Amino acid sequence: MAELTALESLIEMGFPRGRAEKALALTGNQGIEAAMDWMLELVAQKQREREEREEREALERERQRRRQGQELSAARQRLQEDEMRRAAEERRREKAEELAARQRVREKIERDKAERAKKYGSSVGSRPSPPAPEPGPVPSSPSQEPPTKREYDQCRIQVRLPDGTSLTQTFRAREQLAAVRLYVELHRGEEPGGGQDPVQLLSGFPRRAFSEADMERPLQELGLVPSAVLIVAKKCPS
Repeated sequence: MAELTALESLIEMGFPRGRAEKALALTGNQGIEAAMDWMLELVAQKQREREEREEREALERERQRRRQGQELSAARQRLQEDEMRRAAEERRREKAEELAARQRVREKIERDKAERAKKYGSSVGSRPSPPAPEPGPVPSSPSQEPPTKREYDQCRIQVRLPDGTSLTQTFRAREQLAAVRLYVELHRGEEPGGGQDPVQLLSGFPRRAFSEADMERPLQELGLVPSAVLIVAKKCPS
């Protein structure tokens, strides 16, 4: 049996013909061992190049991941700042609306008082004044002076809502009960279904339901000064 040539031996070992021919040519046909060393070195070089390329790609992916994380964190921070700014603007708007609503109620109350005074003022002024009572003898009294009644200019009102929560606010003693009702309507929670029933105010003890006429009377006149507890009951609209 004829001896195999170097090329045939390399092909029989499993090397591709083209690579085996190139290896023999580049090594000067010095034999199988030299050609095999060249081909194995070529494989090792390609393996190193592939590993280096994969390492570079991994580093680039890590840089991209960090860059995207920083961009996402900055976008999240901007979003939070925008939400905080919108919330602050919403609180300012609600406070301005509340102040405007209270001012409208006060103006309406003053207009109603002026209209009633204009309507009934002439008839009241035309009534004859009753005769002054004749002075009688001054009764003798002990030297002790009667205690002076303290005047309060503020009133602290606690309002208990139907859901068990409560609202507490300080009003002026001469402020009308309608201001308390307006405060409750502005600050109580939304009723289920989205609607708001009219507010009926009751005194705690003794139990008393305040009428529409009472809404125009000062808190001081209604005996709610210096502090009082009111109860909110749902009022069916007429």
